[in-house]
Amino acid sequence: MNERTKSERTSRRPQAFRLDDPDVVLAGDGGPAKRGAVVVTPAPAEPAEEVIELPAPLPKASRWGALFWTGLGGLVSLGIGLAVSKLIEDLFARADWLGYAGLGFAAAFAFASLAILAREVFGLMRLRTLNHLREQAAQALAKDDRRLAESLTKELLGIAEASPRLFRARAELKGHLGAIIDGADLVRLTERQLMAPLDAEATKLVSNAAKRVSVVTAVSPRAAVDLIFVLLTAIGLVRRLALLYGGRPGALGMVRLFRQVLAHLAVTGGMAAGDSLVQQVVGHGIAAKLSARLGEGVVNGLLTARLGLAAIEVTRPMPFAALPAPALSDVASGLVSRGEETAG
Repeated sequence: MNERTKSERTSRRPQAFRLDDPDVVLAGDGGPAKRGAVVVTPAPAEPAEEVIELPAPLPKASRWGALFWTGLGGLVSLGIGLAVSKLIEDLFARADWLGYAGLGFAAAFAFASLAILAREVFGLMRLRTLNHLREQAAQALAKDDRRLAESLTKELLGIAEASPRLFRARAELKGHLGAIIDGADLVRLTERQLMAPLDAEATKLVSNAAKRVSVVTAVSPRAAVDLIFVLLTAIGLVRRLALLYGGRPGALGMVRLFRQVLAHLAVTGGMAAGDSLVQQVVGHGIAAKLSARLGEGVVNGLLTARLGLAAIEVTRPMPFAALPAPALSDVASGLVSRGEETAG
C-alpha cells in the first residue's frame, strides 16, 4: 500500500478535538478565529416536539358507584312498572274503556321513554366521539401521521354536514384533501377551514353571555335571582357551544359535559385568578371604585367568560394548533372598559 492511499484513508477518518484546545474555534461564537485554527461547527439542535394541550379527561367513575346507580335505577324502574300495571288492572276493573285508555297512555309513556333514552345515548356517544377526535388530532400532529389525519378530516367533514355555515369551508377542504402530503399540515388545514368560523361564533356567544350576566347581576336586587340567572346562563352557554361544535348533549350529556368543564378549570388554575384581566380589576381597584353591585357584576361576567372559554376547549373537536385559542381579553375586555367608564 503506497503512502498516498494511507494519507487518503487517514484524511477520511473522523477526527476528535478537545474543546479546551486554544487552536479549536467554534463557528458562530462571535470571536475572531486564529490563523491556522481548526473551526468546528456544532451540530444543529433538533427541533422541539410540538406539545398539544388537551382538556383534562373525566375522572374515572367508581365501580361501587356505578353498581349503586344501576341497582337504584333497576328498583325504580320495577316499582314504576308495577305501579302502572296495578293502575291499569284497577282501571279495567272499573270499566273497560278506562282500562284501554290507561293502556294507551302507558304505551305512549313507554314509547316516549325509549325515544328519550335513545337520544341520551346518542348524545353521550357524540360527546365521546368529539373527545376521541381531539385526541386523534393531537396524535396526528405529534406523529405527522397522514393516514390518521385523513381519517380525522373525513370524520369532521361528516359531522360538519349538518352545519350550513360550513358549506364553503367543506367544499374548499375537500378540494385540497388529496394535495396535502404531511399529516400535520392536513390537520392544521382542517382546523383553519372548519374551526375558524365556529371559533368566531363561539367567542361571540361567550362574550354576549358574560355581558348579560354582568348587567343582570348589577341591576338585580336579590342575590337568589343572581344565582339562578348565572346558573341558567352557564347551562345554556355550555349547551349552545356543544351544539355549535357538533355535539348533541341531552340531560346526561350535559352532566358529563359540566364535569369535564369543571375538571378542565381545576387543572388550568380554577377561575383564572392570575389572569391579566382579573389582575387589572383587582390591582387597579376598579371594583372598589364602582358600586358594590356593579363591581360584583363585572366579576361575575369575568367568571362566566372564563367558564365559557373552558367549555370551548372541552367541546371543540380539535385542539388549538394552527389557530390561537381565545383569551379572556377577547371576550371580556368590554366589561372592564365599561367599568372604568362608569367609575370615571
